[in-house]
Amino acid sequence: MEIKSLSEKQKIALRWWNRNEYSGYDAIICDGAVRSGKTLSMSIAFVSWAMTCFDGGYFAMCGKTITSLKRNVINPLLSTLGQLGFMCIEKVSKNYFEITLCNRVNRFYIFGGKDEGSESLIQGITLSGVFLDEVALMPRSFVEQAIARCSVPNSKMWFNCNPEHPYHWFYREWIKKAEEKKALYVHFTMDDNPSLTDEVKERYSRLYSGAFYDRFVLGKWTAVSGAVYPMFDSSKHIFDDEVICDRYVISCDYGTVNPSSFGLWGRCNDKWYRLKEYYYSSKKEGISRTDEEHYTALEELAGDYPIEKVIVDPSAASFIECIHRHGKFRAVRADNDVVTGIRRVCDALKQEKILFHKSCNDIQREFSLYCWN
Repeated sequence: MEIKSLSEKQKIALRWWNRNEYSGYDAIICDGAVRSGKTLSMSIAFVSWAMTCFDGGYFAMCGKTITSLKRNVINPLLSTLGQLGFMCIEKVSKNYFEITLCNRVNRFYIFGGKDEGSESLIQGITLSGVFLDEVALMPRSFVEQAIARCSVPNSKMWFNCNPEHPYHWFYREWIKKAEEKKALYVHFTMDDNPSLTDEVKERYSRLYSGAFYDRFVLGKWTAVSGAVYPMFDSSKHIFDDEVICDRYVISCDYGTVNPSSFGLWGRCNDKWYRLKEYYYSSKKEGISRTDEEHYTALEELAGDYPIEKVIVDPSAASFIECIHRHGKFRAVRADNDVVTGIRRVCDALKQEKILFHKSCNDIQREFSLYCWN
């Protein structure tokens, strides 16, 4: 592969590790549009950094699967390195390759991070650096295990990906907190790839629309098309002012494996306002809560408001019984017809008959992520 020219952002990805202005960074994150030239420049830089700063070190290059990593990264990389004077020996059966340059030899292991069980594959190894291709497609447990392996002094981490939805863990924990984590963040668009012609870029613009255009062409972290509630608009449906209501109810979407989400609603002028919420994800927290613990949260959510009724998913029989046993609230079984419920919520959103307080972050996230199968 012949590299004729580089964009300014590609040059940053190639040289950041050797520039004084970036000396305080422990990692680099390159995200953005497809075909924007970030992967090749980063992979060459990763090897160049490793061969300049280490001798006899172990490194990891990770992808969604080993097959996709070899196809998209390793094979083009080894071809280019050979042209640049590096000597590369690949051990296919053992999933690693060794690179030699000026009497320095380093080993690069190849890993696939396709599911939660993949973290065990990389566990135990001590690394001088890690390169994670399409990191947004990997489970968080694998990525964090790979990062934890980088315990050698002056080790660094390299991330690249195309955008996913704006509530993706990598976006929220790494891109939004890049400075806090001492990570250099570089955002790529198709214009940052000099090898793409105007005709090719125009073709990509024609191929995609909506959210996929935003992701693949503009490189934005946005929710997918096919959303169940495309009419949800934070500028219309989020409020911050105090509301005086004449009726109060609590809705309970009860889950054991799935999250539990309770909302305190108040009616004012024929509109319903979600004033506060309780949200608990046993998967995220690592421990389940009992019916009694959820009921305690329900009472805290209700506070001193005169609650007319508590509307509960009818499948949560044990929790409904728990509410009845305490005798404080009237529990009512919800209509569990999903399609009818979605239609009613859509109508209410269009008419701006339901609104959400800005503090109700979880329901805002859920509304942006609900999409049709």
